[in-house]
Amino acid sequence: MPDQDFAQIYLTTPPEIELAGFVPKLAAVLDEVPVACLRIALSTLDSIEIGRAADQLRETCHSRDVPVVIDGHFRLIARHGLDGVHLHNGERLVRAARETVGKDGIVGAYCKASKHSGMNAAEAGADYISFGPAGDMGALGDGSQAMPELFQWWSEMIEVPVVAEGGLDDETLRSIRDFIDFATFSNEIWQKDNPSTEARRLLNILHGA
Repeated sequence: MPDQDFAQIYLTTPPEIELAGFVPKLAAVLDEVPVACLRIALSTLDSIEIGRAADQLRETCHSRDVPVVIDGHFRLIARHGLDGVHLHNGERLVRAARETVGKDGIVGAYCKASKHSGMNAAEAGADYISFGPAGDMGALGDGSQAMPELFQWWSEMIEVPVVAEGGLDDETLRSIRDFIDFATFSNEIWQKDNPSTEARRLLNILHGA
């Protein structure tokens, strides 16, 4: 996940995908805009189904030099040639995940809106810290929110890259784009009629439009 002057796009899959339809959409987005990473974030617990998706998504991404991480299942990484894991429970399991993926693998940690959890995860060896929801999730959320001040403080005080996710509408992106390294998009892109065009539009916002 390379460094750049502007925040980069970090894609996640929808919780449910039909590979035959999703893979071409993914390929088109990757060909349209630079993407820092893809996260496999499927709702299924079926390891065979996850593995089948992982193999196809890895092939699509690696052919374009885009790393692939997986939600939680860090014991599937080596089997399917993935690049790392995204953990949803803050600092917990960061050290165990690091032992599994090795020093060159990616370990990310979602820490909600907790500065304390983020610092603990960073100290434990996480490669990036994810805070969210950064925007108002409405009925889908519990009312908690990672405010722009949190991202600003992190960017000024901590060297570990910071990721924003959840509720990333245009207004939210403009309020935090100067303080983040990555912005996570899922259905914000995939539910559009033309995901590639939407990805380009969002990238333009991250670049100051």
